[in-house]
Amino acid sequence: MRAVGESRNTQVGSASNLTIADRIAIQDLLAKYAWALDTGDVDGFIACFTPDAVVIEEVFEEPDRWDGHANLRRLAEHYKNVPDFPGRQHHISQVLVEGDSRRSAVRSFTFVTECRGEPPYLLRFAGYYEDRVVKVRGEWLFEQRIIRLWDGPVLARFPGQDGKRIPRKRPPQLVIPR
Repeated sequence: MRAVGESRNTQVGSASNLTIADRIAIQDLLAKYAWALDTGDVDGFIACFTPDAVVIEEVFEEPDRWDGHANLRRLAEHYKNVPDFPGRQHHISQVLVEGDSRRSAVRSFTFVTECRGEPPYLLRFAGYYEDRVVKVRGEWLFEQRIIRLWDGPVLARFPGQDGKRIPRKRPPQLVIPR
């Protein structure tokens, strides 16, 4: 471990430890994902994932799963073409990263606002991400992203909570044809 005023080398301990630079790069990955999705940048969205990545959305009645770049492209194209999607912003915070310089688990809060017209703006979603990220040729990418509502198992420690997921009804514009 380095003392205050020592070299700017961000490496702490062995070569497998997660560096400060890795943590910043992982947070940048989360931001790139949100920025690409919310600006309709399909190629930028795909660039956030490994070729065999999987995204699982446990929000609606039946969880959705998209495997690989081709299906993730379908997902991003769908959202890009939903008439009421422009103006949505995915906000990510409280990022927790555990792992090493090759792969890490990431948990974060997320909420989605709809910023159209005059305020007040709508809150469309509140939940969390559970991600697995890997470093590929020096770049951090999603290997798996699970999107969940802020309910169910994450709240199971509270009295009166049974830890069961309470799915939302899927709006028709968010049905993605298979």
